[in-house]
Amino acid sequence: MDSESRLKSLEAVLFDFDGTLANTIPHILASFQHATAEIFGEALPDSVLMHNVGIPLAQQMLELSGRDQEIADRLLVSYRTFNHATHDEMATLYPGAVEVLSAIKARGIPMGIVTSKGTPMANRGINLFDIGGYFDVVVTADDVPLHKPDPYPLVHAASLLGIDVRATAYIGDSPHDVESALRAGAIAIAACWGVSDKERLVAAGAEYLLDDVSEVPGLLFRE
Repeated sequence: MDSESRLKSLEAVLFDFDGTLANTIPHILASFQHATAEIFGEALPDSVLMHNVGIPLAQQMLELSGRDQEIADRLLVSYRTFNHATHDEMATLYPGAVEVLSAIKARGIPMGIVTSKGTPMANRGINLFDIGGYFDVVVTADDVPLHKPDPYPLVHAASLLGIDVRATAYIGDSPHDVESALRAGAIAIAACWGVSDKERLVAAGAEYLLDDVSEVPGLLFRE
């Protein structure tokens, strides 16, 4: 079945959180800049800091540290200290995101969040924006043994919904999101308004590319 036919028989929509529903990208970057400046004496280039956004934070820190676990642990503590202290003032929801969620909910289609964030901070963001009522399932990095780009988190979310993952679409802003969706058999929709440029998302194999969150209903529900 091709992607167009699968969209017409869609049974659930799964979203990444950071950079897809929540505009936390400036906050994430500021947190990385703070941590690397504190531990290394100067912040690393933005492109290096943001390259692996979309996988669990501890894994990102291990990469930034040159795979030195002691340094990675220090980076993680510094990042989290800054990030947790500034989250509520720096994180925002993308304009139009609530309207998109409302439009999908009005169709009676189940929704879920699949994020590489840990449960406490994922819930903090969801509660901050008061969007928890839209979602039937939230899967965080703490809920699964394997993480994006592995397909397991998406397969797990679909199973919690009682739906075949191949009848879902996953919307995310990183190549890791796209790869996870493709490997799971879900429809891979790239959010080009987030952390990654369009070229990286195309190279990852995204089946659809959207430039703004407001375009989601038009893609999902076109006749």
